[in-house]
Amino acid sequence: MSVRTLLNTLYVQTQGGYLHLDHETVVLEVERSQVAQVPLHHLRGIAVFGNVLVSPFLLARCAQDGRAVMWFTQRGRYCGRLTGRTTGNVLLRQAQYRAAQDETIVASTARSIVKGKIRAAVSVVSRANRDYPDSYLERARDRLQQLKHKLEFQTTLDGIRGIEGRAARLYYAAFPKLIRAPSLTFLSRTKRPPRDPVNAALSFTYALLTQDCVSALEGVGLDPQVGFLHAVRPGRPSLALDLMEEFRTGFADRLVLTLLNRQQLQTGDFDRRPGGAVLLNEQGRKTLLTAYGRRCQEEIHHPLFKEPVPIGLLPHIQARILARHVRGDVEEYVGYTWR
Repeated sequence: MSVRTLLNTLYVQTQGGYLHLDHETVVLEVERSQVAQVPLHHLRGIAVFGNVLVSPFLLARCAQDGRAVMWFTQRGRYCGRLTGRTTGNVLLRQAQYRAAQDETIVASTARSIVKGKIRAAVSVVSRANRDYPDSYLERARDRLQQLKHKLEFQTTLDGIRGIEGRAARLYYAAFPKLIRAPSLTFLSRTKRPPRDPVNAALSFTYALLTQDCVSALEGVGLDPQVGFLHAVRPGRPSLALDLMEEFRTGFADRLVLTLLNRQQLQTGDFDRRPGGAVLLNEQGRKTLLTAYGRRCQEEIHHPLFKEPVPIGLLPHIQARILARHVRGDVEEYVGYTWR
C-alpha cells in the first residue's frame, strides 16, 4: 500500500482508499478493510492522489486545527487544498500588501531571493564539476558567478527578473552534464506537460515543494498569493513560488539528481501518455515521495541556529524571517544559502 508519513505530512495514493477519523487516529480503509492508521497529532497535513476519499468529519477537524488537506491528480498534478481559518495577525497581511506596492522593498526582496537561487545553482554545478571535471561546467559556474555579481547592481524588478531568467537558462543548459544515468536524457526544461522522465520528476517534486511553501507562509500569517519576484495573477501562489526559488535547486534538483544518478528512479518508473507527456507512475511516485520525506528529515545548518535543523523546516524558518522583514523588524530579507 502506498502510504507514507513524511515529516508530518501523510501522502496517500492508494486508489479507492477512504480516510476517516477514529477518535484521534486517521484510518485508511480499502474495500472496508483497514490497511493503515496514523495518530492525528503526528500530522501537519494530508495529501491525496487521485481516487482517495476523505470523510467530512476528518475534513472538518483538519480545517478546525489548521491542518492542510491537499488534492493531486493520480499523476501528481496539483488540484487544490483545504486550509481552514486564516491564521496570523491581519496587520501582518496589511503590511505585506503595502510592501508589495513599494518598489524599493519589492526589488530588495526579489534580489535576495534570486541571489539565493543563483548561489544554490553555483553550488550544484561546482559540486558536479569537482566530481566529474568538465570545461562546460566550469564555464557555466563562472558565468553564474558573474550574473550573481551583476545582480547586486540591479535596482529594478525587471532587471532582477532578467538576471534570474539568464541564470535559469544557463543552469538548465548545464543540467544534462549533471545526469549520470545512461538511459535518461534531458534536452531542456519542459512543463505542462513534461516531455521526458527527468522533467517529470522535477515537476512532481516542485509541486510538492510549492505546497510546503504555501503551508509555511500561511502558518506565519502571510498571504501566499501576493509575492515580490513572481507577478501576481488570479489563483497563483506568487509568494510561495518566490520562497520556493530558494529551495528549487539546493533541495528539489539535488534530490531528483540523486535518485536518477543512483538509478533509484529508472525508465520503468515513468509512463508515456498520449500527446507526448511523460509522468511518474505509482511506483515512481512512491520512490520519490519516500526520498522526499527522508530528505526533509535530514538536518542541516542554518545561520540563525546553533543546532542543526531538519531540512523540511527550512521553508517555515524562511517564512518567519520574511514576515519579520515585512513587518519592518529587520531591514533586509536574507535568503537561505545552500552549501
